[in-house]
Amino acid sequence: MAHEPPLLTMSGITKSFPGVRALDGVDLEVRAGEVHCVLGQNGAGKSTLIKVLAGAHRPDGGRITWRGEEVAPASPIAAMRLGIATLYQELDLVEGLSVAENVFLGHEPTSVGFVVRARAAREATARLLRRLGHDEIDPARPVGQLSAAQRQIVSMARALSHEVRLIVMDEPSAALDPEEVDNLFRTVGDLTAEGVAVVYISHRLEEIRRIGDRVTVIKDGRTVAGGLAAKSTSTDEVVRLMTGRTVEYVFPERPHRTFDPAATAPVLRVEGLAREGEFAPVDLELRPGEIVGLAGLVGSGRSEILETVYGARRPTAGRVLVDGIPLRPGSVPAAVRAGIGLAPEERKAQALLLMESVTRNVTVSTLARYARGGWLDRQKERAAARRVTRELSLRPDNPDTPVRTLSGGNQQKAVLARWLLHGCKVLLLDEPTRGVDIGARAELYAVVRRLADEGLAVLLVSSEVPEVLGLADRVLVVREGSVVHACDARELDEHRVLDLVMEGSPTA
Repeated sequence: MAHEPPLLTMSGITKSFPGVRALDGVDLEVRAGEVHCVLGQNGAGKSTLIKVLAGAHRPDGGRITWRGEEVAPASPIAAMRLGIATLYQELDLVEGLSVAENVFLGHEPTSVGFVVRARAAREATARLLRRLGHDEIDPARPVGQLSAAQRQIVSMARALSHEVRLIVMDEPSAALDPEEVDNLFRTVGDLTAEGVAVVYISHRLEEIRRIGDRVTVIKDGRTVAGGLAAKSTSTDEVVRLMTGRTVEYVFPERPHRTFDPAATAPVLRVEGLAREGEFAPVDLELRPGEIVGLAGLVGSGRSEILETVYGARRPTAGRVLVDGIPLRPGSVPAAVRAGIGLAPEERKAQALLLMESVTRNVTVSTLARYARGGWLDRQKERAAARRVTRELSLRPDNPDTPVRTLSGGNQQKAVLARWLLHGCKVLLLDEPTRGVDIGARAELYAVVRRLADEGLAVLLVSSEVPEVLGLADRVLVVREGSVVHACDARELDEHRVLDLVMEGSPTA
């Protein structure tokens, strides 16, 4: 493969928008049958680059060579005809149509008189799904009834219905659980074995190591490294190329302090909290200014603990107290009134009003403050949102911006801004940096640490052990619904946590 001419070459690609130079000389070379990973922070130019390749944007300069010939895709349809398909993070499937109708949407099999041959479409779809190793998906089933992982497969089948030779995947694992990610990777492996090339965009460096052959890193609209070996290039080197700093500086410095139980009363106390079949009795205390992390594997019960503290799940035993006052079990309104806020794992589905502005997303929990005589004072509402988003350095600095257009890191800041405006005392963070790149993660870590330094109590859940250890003051390790270890974060390293997760037994 290394000695064959490249399938795709993009050389010196430039693209400007009013006031912004999004691409300032990007180079990318992709070979047939490889998984080529493209890395870069939010705003580095990745999305613009793939839209140029997909024919959604026309470049201002540079050359695109496809299978040895210079091309200039003028539209996504033109790119598809060349053999280039793009699967965006927000899949453009029609939920009300069947799998087969989605796969052949726009190029349906027809007979004389342009009558759509529905049976032929279903049979062809079934063959494509078998090729992808997913013949359990019914071609006649509505797409709206499928899981996120199955929808990814349908999008791939649609691409293969055009006989594509290159598939661009933008954050394909963002909504998948570990087993579904494994299935996705097997499918990608089958495609590359047939000679199909994959351009894979992800923020998860561990995925790049698993699936990638080569890596190109983009920073500030330029290629800073191309053709790196995915499995042998160190994480430190990748982070340095993406951010311009070494991995040691991603986490903010932890203050040298201890939380004396005798000197500071806990703002949050959890006593014997349990849900039958999900997690065993949990006891924990959280003091103002303290960050406590729950570490463990997906399915260990960490998120369930967090949601039960928040009142989204009703406990079968135990209680939650804020400032010594017990909360009504299983009541989100009671938790919010007491000063508890939650930034959930699925922020787009569970926290954000995607079609609304940043202002409305930030003020949605406090709208009564801006009402006068039954009318909403929009100017006062907007000013409040602008004040708190500026404190968090949310970008762009425009409260009228639709929240759906923000990067993952800035969407998370909008969720945090909501709870800061509300005045919460306890912030629950569930996978706070999911879908957020390295540079934006560093900003979020700094924001969380600053909020804690100002007195906010934070309870953190993350699947990434380095994130828990780098951010938390204390750590509780959760295994199969039980807390198996609790200690100061400085007493643990990643290997010790993994040992406890895999082999630990509950401790007193």
